Amino acid sequence: MTLLGGTTGGPLYLKEIMSKKKDDFEDILEERRESSDFRYAMKCYTPVLYKGLSPCTPSAIKNIVLHSEQVQYVVKQISKETGESYDVLQEEASEILDEMGHSLRLGVVRLFALSLSKIFKRLFQKVCVNEEGIQRLTQAVQEHPVVLLPSHRSYIDFLILSYIFYTYDLPLPVIAAGMDFLGMKMVGELLRMAGAFYMRRSFRGNKLYWAVFAEYVKTMLRGGHAPVEFFVEGTRSRTSKTLTPKFGLLNVVMEPFFKGEVFDTYLVPISISYERILEESLYAYELLGVPKPKETTSGLLKARKILRENFGSIHVYFGQPVSLRTLSTGRVNRFQYNLVPRHLPQRPSQDMQVFVRDVAFKMELQQIDNMVLNPGVLIASLLLQNLPAMEMEHLVEKTLWLKALVQTIGGFLEWPDNLPAGKVVRSSLAVHSNIFSILDGRVVLLDEGDSATVLTEELVMKNAVTRLMCAFYRNQMVNIFVRPALVVIALQMAENSRKETIYSSFSFLRDLLSNEFIFFPGSALKDFDEGCFLLSKCDVVKASPQDIILKEEGGAVVSFLSAMFRPFIEGYQLICQYLLNDANDSFSEKQFLSGVRNFVCHLLVSGASQCYEALSSDLQRNTLATLKRLQIVETVTSDNGCIYTVNKEAVRRTRNSLGSQKFSEKLLAARL
Repeated sequence: MTLLGGTTGGPLYLKEIMSKKKDDFEDILEERRESSDFRYAMKCYTPVLYKGLSPCTPSAIKNIVLHSEQVQYVVKQISKETGESYDVLQEEASEILDEMGHSLRLGVVRLFALSLSKIFKRLFQKVCVNEEGIQRLTQAVQEHPVVLLPSHRSYIDFLILSYIFYTYDLPLPVIAAGMDFLGMKMVGELLRMAGAFYMRRSFRGNKLYWAVFAEYVKTMLRGGHAPVEFFVEGTRSRTSKTLTPKFGLLNVVMEPFFKGEVFDTYLVPISISYERILEESLYAYELLGVPKPKETTSGLLKARKILRENFGSIHVYFGQPVSLRTLSTGRVNRFQYNLVPRHLPQRPSQDMQVFVRDVAFKMELQQIDNMVLNPGVLIASLLLQNLPAMEMEHLVEKTLWLKALVQTIGGFLEWPDNLPAGKVVRSSLAVHSNIFSILDGRVVLLDEGDSATVLTEELVMKNAVTRLMCAFYRNQMVNIFVRPALVVIALQMAENSRKETIYSSFSFLRDLLSNEFIFFPGSALKDFDEGCFLLSKCDVVKASPQDIILKEEGGAVVSFLSAMFRPFIEGYQLICQYLLNDANDSFSEKQFLSGVRNFVCHLLVSGASQCYEALSSDLQRNTLATLKRLQIVETVTSDNGCIYTVNKEAVRRTRNSLGSQKFSEKLLAARL
C-alpha cells in the first residue's frame, strides 16, 4: 500500500510541492488475524517509562493531588470566603477526585485488548499506523511529559489509541472523558480502569472543582506518570470538518512548563482517518434536530448488529512531537510566573492567551495536514455535484481526475496502485453501500426519491439524512481545498481582476467562514498567497504583480471548487434571508434553529433551493456565531437564557456581499 500526497509545513507558495515520501504504514490487524488474540492480550507488557521512573498507583496520585499546595490553598480560601468548614471542603475535594480519577488496572487493559482485537477484526479491514511516528513517540515519552492531541470524529478514537499503545508497548495514556460514559452501567467503570478520567461538561464558577481538576492533570504531567490525552476540538465533529479549538485544557497542560516544574512538554498531534465511520447516521439525524441518544449499556449491546458491516480501514498518523519550549522561545516571557508563589492561581496574561490560541490552531492544522483521504471521499464529492446520478464509467473517469487534482494540491491520499481504477471505485462503493447504490450502470444516492416524485417535508428530511451522510465524507477534503477555492470564489465576486480587489473579497469570505474552516489567526495574506500559488500550479490562474486572471483551461477545476463550497455560501445566504424575512425581532437559539429549518425545508419543497446542507444545525449555529462575532447579531442574557436581536441592515449587506440580488428575490418570491 502506498500513500500519496504533498509536503507539510512551510509556506506552500514559496516552494514547489514535492510528493510526500511514501510513509511506511503497518496494519496492526494483520498479525491479529494470524495469531491468538488471547496470547496477544496476555503478552508481557513492559512499556517504556518517563526517565525510567516506577509507575505511581492511582490512589497515590489522588493523595498527591488532595494534599498539594494548590488544592490546599483553594480549600482554605473558599473556607474563609463562605464560612464552610475546612474538613467539609476537604471531603468534597476528595469526592471530586473519586468521581474524576482514573483507576488504571492491567487486568482490565488486557480484557479490552482481547475484546477490541475481536471487534476491530470484524469491523475494519485494516488499522494502519505510521511506524516512524511510533518511533518518534517512543523516544519522546522517555524524555519528557507528553500530551496527545488526536482529531475527534468517533467514540472509537480513544479506544483505538489505547489499543495501539498497548500493541507497541507504550505507556497507556490517561484520557479526559465526558461524564456521559459514567451513566453506562459497568462500561463507565471499565473505561476508568482502562485509563479514562472524567470531567464535567461545565464547571464554570466552581473554584474547588476547577482547582482539583487542574491539579490532577498537572500532577500526571509533572510526575510523568502517563501521557495525557484530550481532544482540542472538545467534542466529536458531526460533520467531519475540524472544529474550532477549545483552550481550557491546553492552558492547564502548559502551566507546569511555564512555572518551571518540568523542563519541557511535548505536544503530539494525531490524525485519525476513517474510511467509514460508525456514527454516520446518528450524526446526520443529530444535525437535523433529532436529540442525541443517551449513552447506555443496553444501547451499546443493541448496536452489536454493526459487527456484520464493513467499515473499511482506519489510518492513524502520529505527527512530529512538538516541543513547548521551542514553540514558546521568543514568544512568552516565563519570568511573570516567578513573581508569585507557584501554588497561587494566576490568570493567563493576554500574551499567554494569544500563545495558547496559536498553539491550538497549529496542532489542528497539523492534524488536517496528516489526514488520510480514501477514494470514497472523492466519490462523495463528485456525486454531490452531479445528482441525481452519475454513469459508472463517467464516475471512474472523474474520480481519476480528482485524484490527480488532490495530489497536485497536496492531499494525503490512499490509493491502491495495484488495482484498476474501476475496481477501486466499486470497492469503495461497496464499503459505503448504505449511502451509494449502482442501478443500471448508474451510481445514485440511496433513499433519494424519483426526480418526478412530488417533494413533501417528510421526503425532504429523508433525503437530507443521506445528503448529510454523503457530505460528511466530502468534508474530509474541504480543508485541503479551502484556500484555492476561496480565491476562485473571490475572483467570481470581485468587480475587476486587480489583486487587491480580489484579496479584499477573499478576506471577507475567510473571515465570514472562519467558524466553518480552520485558518491560522492573522494569516489572511499567507492563506491568499497559498491559494493563488496552488491555483497557478493547477494551471487555473495567471497571476502578475497587479492582476489575477482565470485561465480558460482551468474551467473544470474552477467549476469543481465553486460547486464544492457552494453549500456553505448558499447556506449563509439562506440564513441571512430568513433573518430578514421570517425571524422575529428577538429569539432564542432554539427558536432560531427551528425557524431556519422550517424556512429551508419550505424552499426545498418548492424547488427554490437545492441546499439540503442548510438544514444542518452545525451550519446554522456557525452562521449565528459568525453574525454574533461580527456584531450583526447581539445577545442579551435574560431569565429565560440568551436572547438574540438582529441588525437587519447589516444582515442585508452581508447577504448581498455573498450573492446577487436576483438570488435573494428568487428566494423571497418562493417564500411568498
